[in-house]
Amino acid sequence: MNNSNGLVIGMSDWSAKNPYMTTISQNFVLNGESSQKETRHIVFELKDSGLNYKAGDALAVIPRCPPKLADEILLATNFSGDEEVETHLGSCMLRDALTDRFEIHRVSKKWIEGLANRAPEDSAQVKISITSRKRYSSKDGTLLLDWAGSGSEGDLPEGYVEVGPVGESYATLLSELTSDSKAMEDYIWSRDYIDSISDFGGIGFTPQQLVDGMDRLKPRLYSIASSPDFEKGTVHLTVAIVRYSHHDRDRAGLCTGYMADECETDSTEVGVFMSPTRSFVLPEDGSKDIIMVGPGTGIAPFRAFLQQREIDGSTGRNWLFFGDWTEEGEYLYRDEMKKWNEKGLITKHDLAWSRQGSEKVYVQHLMKNSGEEIWNWIDNGAYFYVCGDKQYMAKDVHSTLIGICSEFGGMSLEEAKEFVETGLMKTEKRYLRDVY
Repeated sequence: MNNSNGLVIGMSDWSAKNPYMTTISQNFVLNGESSQKETRHIVFELKDSGLNYKAGDALAVIPRCPPKLADEILLATNFSGDEEVETHLGSCMLRDALTDRFEIHRVSKKWIEGLANRAPEDSAQVKISITSRKRYSSKDGTLLLDWAGSGSEGDLPEGYVEVGPVGESYATLLSELTSDSKAMEDYIWSRDYIDSISDFGGIGFTPQQLVDGMDRLKPRLYSIASSPDFEKGTVHLTVAIVRYSHHDRDRAGLCTGYMADECETDSTEVGVFMSPTRSFVLPEDGSKDIIMVGPGTGIAPFRAFLQQREIDGSTGRNWLFFGDWTEEGEYLYRDEMKKWNEKGLITKHDLAWSRQGSEKVYVQHLMKNSGEEIWNWIDNGAYFYVCGDKQYMAKDVHSTLIGICSEFGGMSLEEAKEFVETGLMKTEKRYLRDVY
């Protein structure tokens, strides 16, 4: 196909710099009414893009910053938005830079460091000292104390407590942030530019200084939740919408909030491109068994795997571990899973609910309960997949898998660790992870 400039575009030509502009055809909440989470099923149209993908690939979505947030920044800085600024993509109006070229939902470390370089040198510290003091009686107004100091250090009236050096609030804060990396990380984690403009308003900005140091707007990658053969010409995502409140303001994740709140179905154009995977793929041999561990939105690629295995008529067994808070609120794709269970496509289906009942149950607990059977599957050539949270879940699943291989595979823990991390993961490539 041809782009707007008349150039012929192929699949590989769609990229962050040249995304395919399309629309969302479906966008609905998957959670039950009782859920405190917001997980959405989002379908993008591929039309005549030439974009192809396979189960296991990811879709890159290019967000747009909320126009309302950009307006608030312009109001706080008293700019019109029509001012011209230079960016990494060339010059543009300030308003366009704030919505389409930089990430304004979270302040950047580089931006704050730039403020420190522009802060007035004499603003950091002020020393307060007393030069004279008079004290009168509250009863009759008579003069009780009439003191004048010499100006020398330590010359203070009786009973007076000296006030130490003080600084302007923004100068004190800047000093703390630039000298303490942890304080810097804590600060930028939950603050956007509205917060920081309020904190550092004493420094002042030109339009160019406002955008200098801001993080460039980056695409977000989402595991694809569909087989390309399921609904041809579409790509499905399973997206957890990030929402929180900080400093008395409601906030949302940049891309998740964009898809949930700013994109009108069949109307708003969104830039996308494919991010293929070479490793997180189904076995070429459809007779191979697979074990899938995917709590929460980690279910996404496994929905794609199961669709593909059903379409291909694969004979290998499919074991799915899924979990979340509650069955009523967070059992994603419940109806689909029920049908696949009834058909026998899902051979085993273990469900873990962490906020249902008196005990918190996670997928690794269910893995441990079925340790011997998991080992038998792996020992007979099964592939083991994990998708989801890198910081906690994936680590716990990894440790549990090593423990299972040690206990039921007749290995020491060290041998089991070597078997899992070198044998399964690197040599045989039967242990595959998509973690974030």
